[in-house]
Formats: sequence, structure tokens, C-alpha cells
Amino acid sequence: MRETPRPQGTASDSRPEPPQPRPGRALAHTTGASGSGTPHRSDGRPPQTPRGARQTDPGGRLGTTPPVPGRSALSRLSGARLSLARVSGALPPPIRASLVSSLPPAFCVALFALITWQVAAHGPLRALDERLDRALVGEGPAGLTEFLADLGNMPVALPVLAAAVAYALYRRRRHQALAVALAMALVPALVAPLKELTDRPGPLTAETGYFPSGHAATAMVAYMGAALLVGRRLMPVAVLLTVATGTGLVLRGYHWPLDVLGSWCLCGVLLPAVTRSIRRSSGRTPRRRTGPS
Repeated sequence: MRETPRPQGTASDSRPEPPQPRPGRALAHTTGASGSGTPHRSDGRPPQTPRGARQTDPGGRLGTTPPVPGRSALSRLSGARLSLARVSGALPPPIRASLVSSLPPAFCVALFALITWQVAAHGPLRALDERLDRALVGEGPAGLTEFLADLGNMPVALPVLAAAVAYALYRRRRHQALAVALAMALVPALVAPLKELTDRPGPLTAETGYFPSGHAATAMVAYMGAALLVGRRLMPVAVLLTVATGTGLVLRGYHWPLDVLGSWCLCGVLLPAVTRSIRRSSGRTPRRRTGPS
């Protein structure tokens, strides 16, 4: 029998056939297609971002990031901050604490020098101070402002400090008590020569010797020194009493505002020295003597 050939399928055949792979397209995606040795697209065009055109970084890796405007400045700033952090971290803790604690006294010294120079040279800061004082003198209740000004008198401030010193001696903290008493003794020793040097008259009198204010300095050392001896929790009360004393002195016309501010700057150098002395003495522990049992 003669075998008849199978009829070829036409477009009208409804039986689907699985798609056959196309060798030409498969070869287009393989490495080395079209003899180029590099990957290509299926349509024969080169890729939009050819890998062969990408530059390498110093480590030989592909895909370097293009430079971003301003990134170098930010990186330099970050590097400077990191260097400062490393330098501060490399310092021993005692030296780092000493640098931090020396900043407020240095600021007080600079401000006190500026105020003293302006007062002695009749500078613009002194003229502004006098105009401000004329606007403030007489303000507030007279009885209250007089009471606040009296907080800087020796008969009021010294008993408070004496009680604090006695308490420190009772607690066997002789070094702290001696340091605060020495700070109070230095107040007139520092204020008196400055009064003679500046020779400033008072707001309501022609008499001289009003800069810096001895009453403001006495109140600050007495009340803050007492807070250091008794307990740090009393420091806000001591600051309030110090500010109240200076306010009363200005409102009653006993001192110019710069007289009070100069005294605060002066005592701002004494009190940190007292604080450091207290810390050193409190950090010391008595050694126990060991002997034969």
C-alpha cells in the first residue's frame, strides 16, 4: 500500500502547537553574538548603558558614582567634626573636665575687662548704662526694693555664710569651709582697689568709689558659697537672692547696673575656684593606717 503524505497545517487549523525556540534570537542574547564579544540587545542595537563604557573606581570595581555637587564640602565638614570628636575623646577625662570648667571663668574675665575699660574710659557702654539707670531708679515699691538691697549688707549676708561654714565644720569638711571663707575675705581685697582705680560717682551722689558694687559681690559669695557648703539643691535659692540684691541696688539708686554686673563677673571667677577646691577635697578619701594586729 502507498502511504499518503500527511497534509500540512494551514492557518485554519484550530489545533495549537507549542512555540518553537528561534535560534537566531537565542544567539542574540548570548555572549559573543554577532562577533562583538559583548552582550547585545535582541534587535542587534547596543544597550543604552554599555557596560564596557563604565569606568572603574580605584579598587577596580565597576559602576562608580558620578560626582555630586556639594558632596565634597559636606564630607570635609563631617571629617572635621569627626577629627574634633577624636581629639576630645583622646584627652584624659581630668583634662577634658578642666577645659570645660575653665570656659565660664574665662568669659567672666573677658566681660569684666570690657566693663572696667568702658567705665574708666567713659565709653559708650557707660553712657548707655547711665541712661538705663535713669529710667530704672525709683521703680517698684520702695519698701520691697529697700529690703532687697539690704540683702547685700554685711550684717545680713555674713551670718548666713557663717551658719553654712559651721555646718561644714560639723560635717568635718574643713577644706570646703576654708575655701568659702577665703573667697569672702578676697571680696574686699579685690573690690577696694578697683573702686580707687575707676573712681566712678554714684547715681544719686557726687561721691566716687561705686564700681564695682561691694554689696552685690558680698551677696553673691555669701549665698552661693552657703549653697555649696550645705547642698547643691539650694543653689537656685542662692541665685535668686543674688539677683534680687542686684535688682534692689539698682532700683534704689545705690549702684549703676554695670556696677552690679561687674561684681557678678568678678565673683564668677572666685566661685569656680571654690567649686574646684570643694571637688578636690571631697574626692580625697582618708587612708587607713595598717599596723600589726
